[in-house]
Amino acid sequence: MSPILRVARPTDDLPAVVHFYCQGLGLQRLSSFSGHNGFDGVMLGHPAWPYHFEFTHQVGHRVGRATTADNLLVFYFPDALDWQAGVQRMVDSGYSPVRSYNPYWDEHGRTFEDPDGYRVVLQQSIWPL
Repeated sequence: MSPILRVARPTDDLPAVVHFYCQGLGLQRLSSFSGHNGFDGVMLGHPAWPYHFEFTHQVGHRVGRATTADNLLVFYFPDALDWQAGVQRMVDSGYSPVRSYNPYWDEHGRTFEDPDGYRVVLQQSIWPL
């Protein structure tokens, strides 16, 4: 069995973050919890992928926005039509591309900012292994 990667971070607005990653990026809700030691949370991804994202919210605790515009999640789309569909899904969900902090990402990609100020790049290229 291969390791599974979980990227976890807190948010001040769990519903808005879930909307961004599910409606915009097309991720699925894999699991969720509420009232667990004062935390609510949701895991997003796809059942067949070896990674998922966990977003949590602790009532009464403020975490604030991303500390820099260079906090990125990068998704590589080798197929141009899949990439265009991904960008269009973000736009159709109400999210506009933003200029990337590092201009490299604007050459072959589009950057979107989530409700907490973290950025997601949809990159139209192959990941060079």
